[in-house]
Amino acid sequence: MTRLGEERLDRFQRQIIVPEIGGAGQVALAEAQVTLVGLGGIGSPVLQYLAGAGVGRLTLIDDGDVELSNLQRQTIYTQRDVGHAKAVAARRWLANFDSAIEVEVRDDRISRANAPTLLEGSQLVLDGTDNFATRLAVSDACVALGIPLLSAAVGRFQGQVAAFAGHLADQPCYRCFVGDAFDNNDCDTCADDGMLGAMAGWAGSFAAMQAVRVPLEGKAALGNPRWGTVHMLDGLKPEMRCFRVVKDPHCKGCCTDA
Repeated sequence: MTRLGEERLDRFQRQIIVPEIGGAGQVALAEAQVTLVGLGGIGSPVLQYLAGAGVGRLTLIDDGDVELSNLQRQTIYTQRDVGHAKAVAARRWLANFDSAIEVEVRDDRISRANAPTLLEGSQLVLDGTDNFATRLAVSDACVALGIPLLSAAVGRFQGQVAAFAGHLADQPCYRCFVGDAFDNNDCDTCADDGMLGAMAGWAGSFAAMQAVRVPLEGKAALGNPRWGTVHMLDGLKPEMRCFRVVKDPHCKGCCTDA
């Protein structure tokens, strides 16, 4: 088990004294390996708060470059990063924030072909990409590899966050939720629909909150991922509502007899 040195204990003391986390929970976070797929409006606040929580190992996957229009909502980047690879800029932010975190960067576009290789070894995958085809490829790879998936999305004033464990016999996967119709169709993007930066921040920070629960499962009271529960965030009202996804017995992603 990882031992937290004096400097790490001092850094995370206000988190360790939370009864639902405690010392055992902080150690579990330090030992966790989380992969972020997409470093945009969702991935930026997720990275900030997972690093802030003390997640010990992070893999960052994104093949895009920083654009000026990103800065309105993708808060880990600055004007100096425009034109540079997001994965590299994100690693630079992380090194400045906490050099003790182990980080691997992949400047790759994730696809059905390479997803198993890119995601292998993760304790949790957090998907903040902006199209269904990629999300379904990531979901199917997670099921095949036995890795939990936390899916987060945002559009205008609507956010959606859910944790899936489709590799478990009694739990749904992301494909059980959205079906097969979107394998080859992209979502509308924020360039099409517009985006309030704070809304992306809410969805991303809530996704980080839910992601923290996964490595804490069985280690601390906060560790209840609520598998298959979709949290819908409404920024206009504002309010949140939740509902459960049922495992689809005919799902081609997580049911072998489909």
